[in-house]
Amino acid sequence: MHKVIRQMSQLRLQPTLTSGSTLLMPADSTSSTLSQSMLPAALRKSIHTGSGAAGGALCAKWNKHNYGPRKWLDYNKTVHPPQEPEEDPRKAYICHMRTNIKYSPDKMWYIAAFVRGMSVDEALKQLNFVLKKGATDVKETILEAQEMAVQRHNVEYKSNLWIAESFVGKGRVFKGMRRHARGRFGQVEYKHCHYFVRLEEGEPPEHYYQEPQTPEQQYEHWLEQMRSRKVINSL
Repeated sequence: MHKVIRQMSQLRLQPTLTSGSTLLMPADSTSSTLSQSMLPAALRKSIHTGSGAAGGALCAKWNKHNYGPRKWLDYNKTVHPPQEPEEDPRKAYICHMRTNIKYSPDKMWYIAAFVRGMSVDEALKQLNFVLKKGATDVKETILEAQEMAVQRHNVEYKSNLWIAESFVGKGRVFKGMRRHARGRFGQVEYKHCHYFVRLEEGEPPEHYYQEPQTPEQQYEHWLEQMRSRKVINSL
C-alpha cells in the first residue's frame, strides 16, 4: 500500500497540445504532489482498469509479470475444420472481456447472471434499468463485443446475437489500512474483477437452463432415482 501511495505522489498532470484534456506523466523531484481526488473520473478509472499501454500506467508497476486473463480471447482465433454439405451451418461467436474492473466480483455476479441467455438488444434494454455501478461496465463490454462481431467475425446483423456465456472472475485485491478509535486499525480490501462474455449468432433458446417440469414429471424423476439407487454392502 505504501508503494502505491508513493507512486501516486510521483505523478502530475500536463496539458496536451491538441486538446484541453490532460495526460498522466511522471513528475520531477521539484514538482508538486497530486492527490487522486484531483484527477478526472475517466482518467482515475483508467489508472485501475486499463490493461494496455494507453491506460493503467500504475497497473504495470504493481506487478509486471501479471498480464491478467489472456486465454479467453484466444478462442476468437480458433480455426474450425470445413463442414460437410449435409451439416448445419456453424454459428458465429465472439468472445470478449474487460479486466480489472473496480467492483466486487460477488456484486458483479448478479448482473452477469441476469443477462445470461438474453438477446443482445434485450440485455442492453434491461441493463438501462439496473441501478448498479457494474451494469455500466457490462453494458459497455456487450456493445464492444457486438461491434467486433460485425467488423471482424462476418456477422451480418448485429441484432441477431444472444449472450451464450456471461460470468465473472476475481481480479486483483489491494489491501489497505483503516484507522479506528483509540489507536486501533483495521484492514480494508479494494477488490477488482474480470467480466467475460460470449455472443453467439442466432436466436436465444426458449429455456437457457433446465426446462421447467410439471409436478407429475418431478415425481417420476424422483421415483426413478429412488429405484435406481444402490444399497451399500448388499447383494
